[in-house]
Amino acid sequence: MDKIRGVFEQSIGQKIIQEEWDYFASLLRKVELPKNHIITKCGQVENYLSFVEIGILRYYIPKLENDLTFTFAFNNSFVSAYDSFLTRKESSYQIESLSHVLLWQISFDQLECVYRNTKIGQLIGRKASEDLYLKKTKRELSLLNQTAEERYLQLLDEEPHFIQSIPLKYIASYIGITPQALSRIRKRIS
Repeated sequence: MDKIRGVFEQSIGQKIIQEEWDYFASLLRKVELPKNHIITKCGQVENYLSFVEIGILRYYIPKLENDLTFTFAFNNSFVSAYDSFLTRKESSYQIESLSHVLLWQISFDQLECVYRNTKIGQLIGRKASEDLYLKKTKRELSLLNQTAEERYLQLLDEEPHFIQSIPLKYIASYIGITPQALSRIRKRIS
């Protein structure tokens, strides 16, 4: 919990009052999940905003032949089918663990209580939504402005210690190419 508190304090740029932290922390649920566990399913309403303490997750649209992976989440980031979480409507995609995962979760209703009862809750909620929004915008811009090779190199640059743990077929899907094309890119840049 101290690690999470430190990450939150760093991200919001201020110390969290102990009483407010105790209240917030009392609502968090520690969840450990194995590799290849579906956290959020298509057709399910997202009930949790989660903070990834340890692990790798992928967001994807399941397809008959090949899933369409559209983003990943790593240590010290928020994870949620956030559009479903906010609208209380069914998710159109899934979230799956690609490694052992340790999450700290808060439910929609509990987060609403934190917003009402603490000052810091508003900042933490805002930071979580900003984090998820910035990740989405960055992804959209990369698809519009970068080549597949540039997207791959950016992923290598930003998450070098995780890239070996992600199956190549998911990385290929994420950058918008076939696994064979990714193999050619990897061969060319090595």
